[in-house]
Amino acid sequence: MSDATIEAAEAPVVDGIAVTINGAAVVARPGELVIDAAERNGVYIPRFCYHPRLEPVGMCRMCIVEIDTGRGPSLQPSCMLECTPDMKIDTESPVTTKAQDGVLEFLLINHPLDCPVCDKGGECPLQDQTMAYGPGESRFVEEKRHKEKPIPVSDLVLLDRERCILCDRCTRFAKDVAGDPLIHFMNRGSDTEIATFPDEPFSSYFSGNTVQICPVGALTATNYRFRARPWDLQTVESTCQGCSVGCRVSLDSSRNQLLRYQGVDIDPVNWGWLCDKGRFGFEAVNSTDRIGEPMVRQGHELLPSGWAGALGAAADEIKAAQATSGSGSIAVLGGARLTNESAYAWAKLAKGVIGTDHVDAQLGDGLPAEVVLGLPRATIDDVCAPGGTVIFLGPDPKEELPVLFLRLRHAAVNDGVKIIEISPQAGSLTPLATVALHPRPGEAGAAVRALLHGVAPGTDGGGVDADARTAAAALVAAGPVTVVLGRQSLAESGDAVVDAAAALLAAKPDTRFLPALRRANVNGALDMGLAPGLLPGRVSLADGRDWFAAKWPTVPAATGLDARGMLQAAADGHIDVLVLLGADPLTDFPDHDLATRALAGARTVIALDQFLTPSSRQAHIVLATAGFAEVAGTATNIEGRVSVLNQKVTGPGTARPDWILAAELARRLDTDLGFESIADIAAEIATLAPAYAGITAELLASPEAGDGVVVPLSADPADLSADPGSDTGEPESDTGDLAADPPALVVFAPGTSTDLAPVDSYSLRLVATRKLYDEGTLVEHASSLAPLAPGTILRVNPYDFDRLGVSTGDRVRMRSPRATLTAGIVADDGVPRGSASVVFNQPGLHVAALIDAAERVTDVRVETEAG
Repeated sequence: MSDATIEAAEAPVVDGIAVTINGAAVVARPGELVIDAAERNGVYIPRFCYHPRLEPVGMCRMCIVEIDTGRGPSLQPSCMLECTPDMKIDTESPVTTKAQDGVLEFLLINHPLDCPVCDKGGECPLQDQTMAYGPGESRFVEEKRHKEKPIPVSDLVLLDRERCILCDRCTRFAKDVAGDPLIHFMNRGSDTEIATFPDEPFSSYFSGNTVQICPVGALTATNYRFRARPWDLQTVESTCQGCSVGCRVSLDSSRNQLLRYQGVDIDPVNWGWLCDKGRFGFEAVNSTDRIGEPMVRQGHELLPSGWAGALGAAADEIKAAQATSGSGSIAVLGGARLTNESAYAWAKLAKGVIGTDHVDAQLGDGLPAEVVLGLPRATIDDVCAPGGTVIFLGPDPKEELPVLFLRLRHAAVNDGVKIIEISPQAGSLTPLATVALHPRPGEAGAAVRALLHGVAPGTDGGGVDADARTAAAALVAAGPVTVVLGRQSLAESGDAVVDAAAALLAAKPDTRFLPALRRANVNGALDMGLAPGLLPGRVSLADGRDWFAAKWPTVPAATGLDARGMLQAAADGHIDVLVLLGADPLTDFPDHDLATRALAGARTVIALDQFLTPSSRQAHIVLATAGFAEVAGTATNIEGRVSVLNQKVTGPGTARPDWILAAELARRLDTDLGFESIADIAAEIATLAPAYAGITAELLASPEAGDGVVVPLSADPADLSADPGSDTGEPESDTGDLAADPPALVVFAPGTSTDLAPVDSYSLRLVATRKLYDEGTLVEHASSLAPLAPGTILRVNPYDFDRLGVSTGDRVRMRSPRATLTAGIVADDGVPRGSASVVFNQPGLHVAALIDAAERVTDVRVETEAG
């Protein structure tokens, strides 16, 4: 179904169409289907194949009702017919009832009556509608058909063909929504059945959605099958933290154990869809590898410790570092997994109590915080608005932000959105793009400047095709554009895309940007001040110092180091205490050599984590934290949309929320953060953080904020000085001695662009990207997802094969100034000439060993093993 149809179904009735439903006069919306108009007016028409997010096909015929369009009543499928003036609809006539009765009787001829053991039992539309609309008994006494069961159509989904009613929901989703037509109808007539292609499983990143939308138990999830009955489940809504898109989900648990996630349909974000990483990630929450108690290193071992001893030891180390080397010897790395409230608590502890600005929620794989927060922000709906133009300057969305990919795909295929892809290699958007430009790694800025202003003398515009560049320039000149901006390769710095953003903003000041940062709540963490040079609420340290000094014990004197700077300082012996907030630099930081030297060089490492990761195993003190679904609070997605996270289960052992650990450490540092609950933190955020003024618990709980709230509520900084409780009926917050007006929100200030030196004749420029499944902590501890990490090989343009003297399938050596790795090599036309592409953080090849994070790009030489 198109965006226009969905929006029409949710908009107020204006210039409506008068129709009659069961004798009552109602007003339908223009273009509204009969089935939707009836349901909106309290009349439910049964259906199986119809789904509001799929194009209607009228397959099941369950929704047939008597409709009179002026030529007499006749049975017609209500999911295929739009309302017209004076239409008369009868959903309860004897003819309608008999027809629906007959449809159900036919569906049940061979459908097994195994409801007591079917996973769909208790929440099955076929079961419910048979009771409500069916005949009550069958006239068929012959034995039902039997088929092989279950059939694994993928690693995550099982098919029971006996139960399938051929509604076409799964196949339509796979083909039309996901763009992965890997599951389809086979045979004809009564032999029609669902199947995959030979030797090609249903290996879609979105396969779990077919399980959720299947109206019977034909498709089931491997990790939920036979686990629970619906009436055993307790359910609460929350926001997925598998990436930063912020999909709305429901969490189902039984006996304090998560059993499944289901997508919840909210129009601004995910439309009910989830990627499989987000859907099946609950297994990590249940993992037996979770840490349930704090640990302190004794000799060469981490041994369990009581909370008093572990927190006391951590506080003593921080006090000793302050006394010996000053607050600048303490650094805090990570925080993207935290809720907004926990991130604020840690920002207040680090910057307002300890006094260090060496804080960064990103692990060297994002963009500078002032760029993310300072650019004019777009929403997902802005990017996907019908007829618009999108410049995509981010990572492959299907791999890093999967549901954003679904939204972009729908916009391109159905709503006429034109995509200009500017990336160092072909990706999932390339077939959808109106124009695809593939500049050399690190030269996206040069490509955009050439697109806007023509090729500068002595340059080639990043090496992109001239005709494609001209076509892209015409699209940009034709009207307003939105830009999706993110880190395109871990083997290059973010300077190129920042340069590109500056060029676009200078040429078209009305351009708005959607930041494509992948880490779960990294946008919320940056908003809460977990970045150097920033304070909570999107204000700079310089502008917000007086505002926060009135409420916090202290404020850092100078801008601190980012992730790379902190790790370099630790490697050089200048960091006495390194705090890891759920961060694993040995796995996730692009420069493995630097991460290794940093953990060895820091005098004390304090890790707050849910698992013993390669990094936390080297820590001196490990504090066990509660994770997603175990803590309540809020999160902020890529749009700046604040939504609620709810607690569903309790953490293992005595694991504690991160904000409590911050408060406990502050108390041991002789300071009170002033928090006794999440509500206390939220109130202080609404009072102190300018961009979050007015974002109260009451607002987020109101029906108007059911889809979350985009911050700031007002674009005018003067409006943010109003007491956030004044419009919500809350008591006024204690603002103490705050300055009269809040500081202005940070604004992006472009720097100076510089061109890269050309790659030498013997080297290739490295592109290091991510896959959805990798060796990240949460995927690794989700038993269904961990085996799906594909590994990596070296991919090179066929043009470079002769120059390198290699053939597809050869084993080659990749040599950078940092390391030499051996891998297989294949030809790939999607990799531009002079480039070499690998996938980061995959089993079998530690790509981070090649990368020097201090360099703008990484060049490698490729040699045969015998060379």
